Amino acid sequence: MGTADVRLDDERTQLDAFVEEYRSAVEATVDGLTEEQARRRLVPSSTTLLGLLTHLTWMQRVWFEECVGGTSRRALGLVSSPEESFRLTDDDTVASVLAAHRAACATARAAVADLALDAVVTGHRSGPRTLRWVYLQVLRELAHHCGHADILREQVLAH
Repeated sequence: MGTADVRLDDERTQLDAFVEEYRSAVEATVDGLTEEQARRRLVPSSTTLLGLLTHLTWMQRVWFEECVGGTSRRALGLVSSPEESFRLTDDDTVASVLAAHRAACATARAAVADLALDAVVTGHRSGPRTLRWVYLQVLRELAHHCGHADILREQVLAH
């Protein structure tokens, strides 16, 4: 179900549809690319298509597993800063990064399944917030970086 299908639905259904659409869109940016293309650095920062996907996986784990679930980044085995979350290891592949992203999305869905948007979640180190706020933050991050990924993919395919 896409965002156009939920125009008159309740807020939660609409938020879920937008988040899912962006999750799929960012995954699509690595479709059909070689490992080298997915890792290719085309901007002065260390941002790559595969690095964006690892960052978005990390980001969703922070907001849904740390903030909503209450498990610390350390206990989750997550790096502590957004900058670190873009870094790739030699073992990272398109397939492994996609699998990690999909696993994080499944965990996120389960973490919020029984919570109302007005539920206050307290696991984030900067303080409590509503689940609605978490959804909006995740949507903002996904949309922001999906735009980056679209441009990087266009550049990769042009070279």
